[in-house]
Amino acid sequence: MDWIITLIDLFMHLDKHLNVIIRDYGLWTYLILFVIIFCETGLVVTPILPGDSLLFAAGTFAAMGALDPLWLFGLLSLAAVAGDTVNYWIGNLIGPKIFHQEKVRFFKKENLTRTHEFYEKYGGKTIIIARFIPIIRTFAPFVAGIGKMTYLHFISFNVIGGIAWIAIFIFGGYYFGNLPMVKKNFTLVIMAIIFISILPGIYEFLRQRMQSSKIIEKSK
Repeated sequence: MDWIITLIDLFMHLDKHLNVIIRDYGLWTYLILFVIIFCETGLVVTPILPGDSLLFAAGTFAAMGALDPLWLFGLLSLAAVAGDTVNYWIGNLIGPKIFHQEKVRFFKKENLTRTHEFYEKYGGKTIIIARFIPIIRTFAPFVAGIGKMTYLHFISFNVIGGIAWIAIFIFGGYYFGNLPMVKKNFTLVIMAIIFISILPGIYEFLRQRMQSSKIIEKSK
């Protein structure tokens, strides 16, 4: 329960936490952000890290002069692309065994199944689309590796999606984060970003439930 409270506090006061990190660690902040983005995209067991909101907050601090926006963009784009690449190869090597197990210790198999269904609908473009959807973002490259998508095919979508994701949120925070209305309601803005990010996943979940209900009714 404590970790849930800590996570909620992190989301609700992301600006304060990032401010403390910048104050205490200076240039090491870039490495800390690099590791967080890399882990969210590269490690299939860490899908709940605050990617979108963290990027927006980092862009906001860049606008205040605390961070360099171009360094953020370059380093975090590298982290995003490298993370997905590592995740792809993990899926390629061990994914098939995990996917066919009924229970998996470190993460929910439902997330793998949901991502697989996403691929069925969108194909390779899932790598780009998934960048903007938490949870799916972490599992998409893993499932691509399981599905034996060729690496050349994968890396092209990976680079495009990774750069686009970082650019939109970093420069979004840079240009809009310091507007008086945004600064005054920063927590609400972060929560809105989180909600908008998970909205496609909610829609897909409800759509699947409705389809399942229709199938059950027809079978009666």
